[in-house]
Amino acid sequence: MSTKVALITGCSTGGIGFHLCEQFAARGVKVYATAHSVEKMKGFSYSGIETLSLDVNSDKDIRRVVETILAKEEKIDIVVNNAGAGVVAHGPTVDISIEDVQAAFETNTISIIRICKAVLPHMASHKQGLLITISSIAGNVPTPWSGIYSAIKAAVHSITQTLQMECRLFNIDVMLVMPGGVKSNFTDNYLIRFHLPEDSLYSHYLPNILARILLSQMEAMPMDEFA
Repeated sequence: MSTKVALITGCSTGGIGFHLCEQFAARGVKVYATAHSVEKMKGFSYSGIETLSLDVNSDKDIRRVVETILAKEEKIDIVVNNAGAGVVAHGPTVDISIEDVQAAFETNTISIIRICKAVLPHMASHKQGLLITISSIAGNVPTPWSGIYSAIKAAVHSITQTLQMECRLFNIDVMLVMPGGVKSNFTDNYLIRFHLPEDSLYSHYLPNILARILLSQMEAMPMDEFA
C-alpha cells in the first residue's frame, strides 16, 4: 500500500493536534501539520511531519494548503479537524459578548465546513478517504457556565454526523471523537483572559464558574495517551 497522507489542523506544540501528528507519523503516515503560525509547531520527533501555516477561518488559505499538499503528494487520505479553542466560550451565556460568540463558532464550527468544502471533492473523486472531527462530550452534555462551548460542539456533532451519511455515497469514512477531559494548557491560558462583566448577574457564583472551567482538567487523560 502507498503511504497515507494526512492533513491535521490545530497542531501547536503541546496540544492535542501535536500529539496526533506524532502518533500518525509513528505509524508511517505522511503528516502535514498546520497551525496559524509555523513558529508554534516545534519539537516533532519524526521527519515525516511537515509544517504549514493555516488560518482555518480563511477559504483562500485553506485552498492554498490543500493545493500545496496535492501538488506534492497527489492525494489526501486523512483529514483531522482539530483546530479550535483560543476563543471565549465559557462563562454565563449572557455575559459572553456577541463578538466572542461569533468568533467561537467561526473557529470551532464553521472552519470544519470550510475544510470539508476544500477536501471532500478530492476524496470523492478517488472514492476513498477518512474525515475525523475532534470534538467534546460537552456537545452531548450541556452544563451551566459552558453553554456557548456546548452549543459549538453540538453543532459540530450534527454537522459531522450528517457528513457521515452524505459521504458514505463516495466511500469516505467519517469519525466523530468525543473525549471527556484531556490534559492540556487550555485552562491556564483561558483563565488569564477570563473575567466577568462588572454588572454580571452571576458575580456571586464566580467560584462555581471557575470550578466548571477547571473541571475538564480534573482526572484528565494525558494528551499522548488520548492521541
